[in-house]
Amino acid sequence: MSTVVLIGAQWGDEGKGKVTDFLAQRADLVARYQGGNNAGHTVVVEDREFKLHLIPSGILYPDKICIIGSGVVIDPEVLLRELESLEKQGISTANLKISERAHIIFPYHQKLDFVEEERKGKNKIGTTCRGIGPAYMDKSARVGIRMIDLVDPDEFKSLLERNLEGKNHLLTRVYNNEALDFNRVWETYVRYAASLKGYLADTSLIINEAIKQGQSILFEGAQGTMLDLDHGTYPYVTSSHPVAGAACIGAGIGPTCIDWVIGVAKAYTTRVGGGPFPTELKDDTGAYIRKHGGEFGTTTGRPRRCGWFDGVVGRYSGRINGLHCFAVTKLDVLSGLEKVKICTGYGYRGDIIKDFPANHKVLRECIPVYEELPGWQEDISGCREFSELPYNARRYLERISEVTEVPIGLVGVGSRRSQTIISDDFSEVMDR
Repeated sequence: MSTVVLIGAQWGDEGKGKVTDFLAQRADLVARYQGGNNAGHTVVVEDREFKLHLIPSGILYPDKICIIGSGVVIDPEVLLRELESLEKQGISTANLKISERAHIIFPYHQKLDFVEEERKGKNKIGTTCRGIGPAYMDKSARVGIRMIDLVDPDEFKSLLERNLEGKNHLLTRVYNNEALDFNRVWETYVRYAASLKGYLADTSLIINEAIKQGQSILFEGAQGTMLDLDHGTYPYVTSSHPVAGAACIGAGIGPTCIDWVIGVAKAYTTRVGGGPFPTELKDDTGAYIRKHGGEFGTTTGRPRRCGWFDGVVGRYSGRINGLHCFAVTKLDVLSGLEKVKICTGYGYRGDIIKDFPANHKVLRECIPVYEELPGWQEDISGCREFSELPYNARRYLERISEVTEVPIGLVGVGSRRSQTIISDDFSEVMDR
């Protein structure tokens, strides 16, 4: 399979967990390179469901090395709970490696996340309040605490004292909130350090050695392209870089090491939280998609906003990430609809926009231009070849590829690992 980067091509929640799990069968190593526990993957293996937030989906295979890279921010409490849950379900975590350079989320990050979101009132971003943004802020401000610092008691104590002094001043003087107790935080995180120390490693070295040996590597991103800090619908974005280029930074490899980039996109579009969403459906069709697609957040449980497939976003994502192909998920959710639509452009003051605009004033005025196609009534969950799909479903996929200018390599027709269709061209890539 060589070296593959798997990214979300929309606003996150595209079904990357299932695709990662499917591709991990042929990988030797699976690495998560950014984000935190604000992201979530649900993976269904036979009749068992696994909800993962920090650990790569490849952990479900006992022979895969799984890595949490330096670009990830880690909440130790969440990570330990996830490790415990997997072990209880009979999944070994012995092959997990955590970057020594990964930064840590602390209670003051979570508190600051919450009070700042509350302060914004009607201008809320829609953050999960998990402390992700403030942790990345500390990283950029060069006051973050890394995993390697956590397991050095003297260094950790010094850094925590420094940080708590400043954060407590901010919490009490600016936000009129309670200060955090140093001893309580210290004692809690010292326990976390003892439990996690054995997982720490120079993960960049491990990955690069694996590449030198010709092993197959899968890099797993969180969230989606349209939530990227630079290239997404700013400021309604996440605090890291879900795009393919970030795999190099968050995993510690050079760009020449990447062979293949796959973008995961639903057969429709969803988004959670605030921010622009041109193809959003607030009618019965949107409710139908939400119900049949189970569109509720893995991490928050929040109902997702649902809409038609946005070809403008798909084309933009293809360009930003240099996509070789799409993995289209949840095609089965659209079964039963009389008509299906694809947004091919945006109408703006008499013109048609084909490229995604950066200006929110422009975006607010954009009206999606739709191409309507006939739907299909057949149950496609048992299809395993493109030829087995109903003609209208095949034509829908062809139009997505034509509008976005990105080939389609995989198609998901259900939540299970086996419910996946692979194109002939992509089969060759998988077998390399």
